[in-house]
Amino acid sequence: MTLPRGKDFRPPWPLRSGHIQTMLSSSGVRRQLLPRAARTVQQGAEQVMVDGGEGVRLTGAYTAQKTQPQARGLAVLFHGWEGSVDSTYVLQTGSRLLADGWDVFRLNFRDHGDSHHLNEALFHSCRIDEIVNALADIAKRWPARPMVLAGFSLGGNFALRAALRATELNIPLRYALAVCPIIDPGEGLFSLEEEAPWFYRAYFMHKWRRSLKAKQAAFPQQQYFELAELDQDLRGLTEALVVRHTDFDSLQAYLDGYSVADSALKALQIPATILTARDDPVIPVGAFERLELPPNVELDIAQYGGHCGFIRGMDMTSFTDDYIAARFNAVVGT
Repeated sequence: MTLPRGKDFRPPWPLRSGHIQTMLSSSGVRRQLLPRAARTVQQGAEQVMVDGGEGVRLTGAYTAQKTQPQARGLAVLFHGWEGSVDSTYVLQTGSRLLADGWDVFRLNFRDHGDSHHLNEALFHSCRIDEIVNALADIAKRWPARPMVLAGFSLGGNFALRAALRATELNIPLRYALAVCPIIDPGEGLFSLEEEAPWFYRAYFMHKWRRSLKAKQAAFPQQQYFELAELDQDLRGLTEALVVRHTDFDSLQAYLDGYSVADSALKALQIPATILTARDDPVIPVGAFERLELPPNVELDIAQYGGHCGFIRGMDMTSFTDDYIAARFNAVVGT
C-alpha cells in the first residue's frame, strides 16, 4: 500500500501561503463552507464523562461506525490548545474515519469544550497524567481493537507523550499520529512572540483570556489571576500561570516539562508519524529537523500546509483527512 506523503500536498495558489493556510484552518469561513459529510461524526454521538484519575473528570464524545459489520478499531482524537471536540479539524477527521469504519472518540482536555466547571484546578500543558488515565478508561469502556490516536498542535504533543507512556501502562495503543505538534515549547513561545505576525498572538490570547474568565465564573470563590495579570502578554501570563498554578520553579522548567524535543522521543516503542509543514508560522521547523527518532517513528515535513491547515481548495477539506485515514487503515492492513 502506497501511503500519502507530505510532499504530495500541492495546493493551488494562493493556498501556498502558510499564513493563509493557518488562518483558514480554524476560521468561521471554513466551517461554513465545509461539506455536510465533514460533520457526520456529530450525528448520534454519545456525550460521555471519562476518568482522568484522582477525581479529575474529562468530557468527550463517542460515535460508533455504521458502515461495516465490525469496526476497524477505535480512533481517538485530541484537539489543539483552546480547541474542543467540535473544532472543525476534529469533526472533519472524525467524520472521515467514521466513514472508513472506525469508531471515533473525541476527547476534551480540562477546561476545553465548556468543561470549565468540572475541575477546580486550571488546565496547563503538563497535565499528561490525566490524559493517559483518560486513554486507559476509554480503552476499557470501548474495547474495540486496535486503538489508534491522532492529535493536532498541542494535542499532537499530548499524543506523542501519551504514546511514550502507553506501553508501561498497558494501554492497547497501536499507533499515534501528530499533526504540527508542539516540539520545543520554549522555542515555540519565543517564535510566537518575536517572529510570528501579531495577529497570531492576538488570536491565542483572546481565546485564552476568554477561557480563564469562564473558569473564574465557574469557581467564583477562587482567584485564579489578578486583573493586571490577565492584561500581560503571552509570556507574562504563562509565567503567572506557572507561579500560581504549578509546582515548577520557573517558566523554563514548565516549558521543558512538556517538551518532546531532541532525544525525548527515542524511547517511543509504538509506531508513530509526525506530520508538519515547512511554512508553519507558529511552530518553527528547526525543532523537527533536530529530532532524534527511533526507526518506528516517521517524520514527514511537507513544503506547504501552514499550522494544521493543509487545505486543498475552496471546499475547505484537508489533506490530513486522507493522510490520517490511510495510515490508520494501514494499521489493520487495509
